[in-house]
Amino acid sequence: MNIYTLIVEQIQKALKKLGIKTEEVLLEHPNELSNGDFSTNIAMMCAKHEGKNPKELAERIVEILNKKKTDEIEKIEVAGPGFINFHLSREFFTAQTEMIINQKEKWGKNETLKGKKVMVEYTDPNPFKEMHIGHLMANAIGESIARLIENSGAETIRANYQGDVGLHVAKAIYGMTELKEKNVTVKYLGEAYAYGAKAYENNVKAKETIDEINKKVYSKGDVVVDELYKRGREVSLEHFEEIYKKLGTKFDKYYFESEMVGVGKKFVEENKKVFEESDGAIVYRGEKHGLHTRVFITSEGLPTYETKDLGLATQKFNDYSLDLSITITAEEQKEYFKVMRAAFGEVHPKLEKKMLHITHGMMRLPSGKMSSRKGDVISAESLLAEVEKAVEEKMKDRDIKDKEAVAESISVGGLKFSILKQATGRDIVFDFDKALSFEGDSGPYLQYAHTRSLALLSKGGEGDVKDAPKVVTELERILYRFPEIAKRAKVEYEPHHVTVYLTELASAFNSWYANVPVIGGKNEKYGLALTRAFQITMQNGLWLLGIKTPEHM
Repeated sequence: MNIYTLIVEQIQKALKKLGIKTEEVLLEHPNELSNGDFSTNIAMMCAKHEGKNPKELAERIVEILNKKKTDEIEKIEVAGPGFINFHLSREFFTAQTEMIINQKEKWGKNETLKGKKVMVEYTDPNPFKEMHIGHLMANAIGESIARLIENSGAETIRANYQGDVGLHVAKAIYGMTELKEKNVTVKYLGEAYAYGAKAYENNVKAKETIDEINKKVYSKGDVVVDELYKRGREVSLEHFEEIYKKLGTKFDKYYFESEMVGVGKKFVEENKKVFEESDGAIVYRGEKHGLHTRVFITSEGLPTYETKDLGLATQKFNDYSLDLSITITAEEQKEYFKVMRAAFGEVHPKLEKKMLHITHGMMRLPSGKMSSRKGDVISAESLLAEVEKAVEEKMKDRDIKDKEAVAESISVGGLKFSILKQATGRDIVFDFDKALSFEGDSGPYLQYAHTRSLALLSKGGEGDVKDAPKVVTELERILYRFPEIAKRAKVEYEPHHVTVYLTELASAFNSWYANVPVIGGKNEKYGLALTRAFQITMQNGLWLLGIKTPEHM
């Protein structure tokens, strides 16, 4: 039984003794550590219903609690108008330090989703186009949410849905036919797409040709189009894999739009009561659900993104007996997904309840929108390269092993932390200096605190919890909260709870380390044990964020 549950049960027993019924007892951590480790306003809540003085009721509850106070609790006191504060004991914190060291990588895990099967779909770039910074945001958030779910005991399937058909593909193939470059590279595909996109907007004949190419991509059978499509798709997907590897993501399942066309069209065609014809097209009237109308099959008989997404939703549940299917996209797709889900829900209401759509905001620079000099949204690859270059510049005078790999870990960690430290739906401002700072609210700050703990352990050894001092440190009073934070982040699908906690933890460690001599100190053995407990917690916490922990920085 964890300490939270233990205290709640003790309070409930005390209330029962007083003849007071209550449905729920909530505990919070006071903002000031001097006010204890847990606090509850239950006396004030109950006093309202019982017609009693809240402070007097709190005192009566504390009196009962003190008669059967367990070893984990040092002191219970009444504060203010009727708050009850709990101060945990030295014995409790010493036992927690020992438990963290023994549990190692299991520390912070829970089994709240044990036996469940959850798919998280994220990143979702389009072959024939560059992966942009929106995909980086989706990847960072999706990977962290997948890890939080995995950390809670669920069988977690990481999925990636990639748009390998559609007008963007036809535009790129048109550009390839015009530019006639034999060496197909990612850069060339980007140029070909830009060429085709411009022609589609400004040249009527080119637009007709691109529309025809689009049909040929779906139907297949045109040797030239098929060959250009095959090569372009291969080059794009190979390049995406390089970026996924750098980001630390390994997908379990890839879905492609080209594979969802037939499944989606069949869904629409077999459910004519849900969809209706309008000017030769097949549409879904979302107004009945307070939404809007969207086209699912065009008047030319081509499926839209909506139809393919219906196919994807169907295929996911056909492939796996999912308890939950999560999709991560940009905020701008929120209303679109509501219509798609409403249509799917009319056919599969039980499955629709197992679908969750999580959105993220935009990334901006302090000066405004994140864009290149040409005004186009900056690519994921160029941003990663620019961040890594900035890290290498900071590290140029440092003599460490595997400098290139360490620079990559720091740059990716800095970028991910900048994304994850905000609530998921908010826009973020990416500031290079702040994101890569070794001090303050940043990924490198946490990574550096971790490497510092490794250096201490390398020098002093593992330590022993038997050497604990009488005074409990601030570091200990934050360490034990990690499982609680990991669980909350999973329940709310909000990795930023982990970033806030780890920043507070690193600050406490750095303050403790600066003020209390670890090696050569009075309680050296316990100091080293506490350092190991911190190192394990920081490593496990950064893993939840998808951030690597280099040994040297």
